[in-house]
Amino acid sequence: MPPIFCIGIDFFGGIWYNTCVEVIQCCIFACFCIKRVGCFFYPEGLAPEKKVRKNMLRKYKLSTALDIDDVLMECTSYAIRLANEKYNFDPPMTIHEKDSWGKNGTRIDSIYPYFSDAEFYRTQPVYEGAKEFVRKLCQMTEVFICTAVPPEFMGIRAKRIMEEFPEIPADHIYMGARKDNIHTDILLDDAMHNILNSNAKYPVLMRRPWNQQATGMLAINHYDEFLKIVEIIAESYSAKPCVSAPEDPDIVVFVGPSGSGKSKIATWFLEENKDFQKLTSYTTKDLTAVEDNEWYNYISIEDFRSMCDSGEIVQSTMYAGHGYGSKKGDIQRILESGKRVLTTMDICGAMSLKTEFKNVTTVFIKRDKRPLMANILAKNSSIEDKVNRLMALEYVDKNAALCDYVISFETYDQALTQLRDIFKKDE
Repeated sequence: MPPIFCIGIDFFGGIWYNTCVEVIQCCIFACFCIKRVGCFFYPEGLAPEKKVRKNMLRKYKLSTALDIDDVLMECTSYAIRLANEKYNFDPPMTIHEKDSWGKNGTRIDSIYPYFSDAEFYRTQPVYEGAKEFVRKLCQMTEVFICTAVPPEFMGIRAKRIMEEFPEIPADHIYMGARKDNIHTDILLDDAMHNILNSNAKYPVLMRRPWNQQATGMLAINHYDEFLKIVEIIAESYSAKPCVSAPEDPDIVVFVGPSGSGKSKIATWFLEENKDFQKLTSYTTKDLTAVEDNEWYNYISIEDFRSMCDSGEIVQSTMYAGHGYGSKKGDIQRILESGKRVLTTMDICGAMSLKTEFKNVTTVFIKRDKRPLMANILAKNSSIEDKVNRLMALEYVDKNAALCDYVISFETYDQALTQLRDIFKKDE
């Protein structure tokens, strides 16, 4: 029995319940191994949060936990392909039909038997770019695998991980569903409940169709976006002085939660700074249910997906169940005209833009929660939309820490004064 299988069972406190003699022997062996290496409950790199906060004068290496299914290896999409081949669905199922966690009583439920098939786990494809992603991440942080898999397939899963991702040490692989027991700096997972319950300082959601309602939390669409977030987090842990944002950025992004007034502030900022031009983004929000906003073009969800799939949208994010994105061509046209770009986005869109362009400055628009809540409640939108936006306020402080500047104010005049200090014009 591979040692990692044993350690995985003990670490999660017997979460995988089985009466097999082999499993009992394995648990005994795991306890012995863990005791020998001197890390009885919290393995190195997975300490409680109070141990994570090391002396910043010493070199600190971040720790990252990665999920496997639908993050490094195809799972849902692979099961859909197999089901389409077996049942000849017309039209074929698509991954967008899996728009919620668990079964939903439709034909998409035909994928679930594959999750109880050993051959499925032996043949799961690795996502394109996943191996290179893991290699790069291992140079930046300690990398751990935390994956939920039925106990009878743990051996298969462990073998596949060690074969496909040899950079990750065998004793950095943990198996179990209780990911709230993992205490790393960063977690990347596609399951919203794992992100919401995570004890990682920076839980990051891998965007998939079944988690599109997630709002406000850090989320990424591609590996490069995650590496950029890790880079920014690492800078905040560094004992070296932080590199200041560009004095003359090509692109300025006002980041903030719903109701922060970022669009209003951006409009006033443009009136004072004629060298900037507004970037109009695209959203799937229903125009009949919201106030018109000149910062957005309103399009259908089908058009939005098509633009994302074709690469026309350079950054895309979901907020309160609606898609938001910007076209690379629109940004390039503004820059080629000799002007600088000003746009408003959530933190996910801003991180995505920093991944694609180099000379980007982010400014977090921070306000007291009371006016934020009042502004959200006053919006002409559905109850569900308002609830999603209110829930997103929980992540304000974490998101602010990732931006180049933070302005906090009571009046809009105070906000503009702070922005003038940040973007001082040459005399």
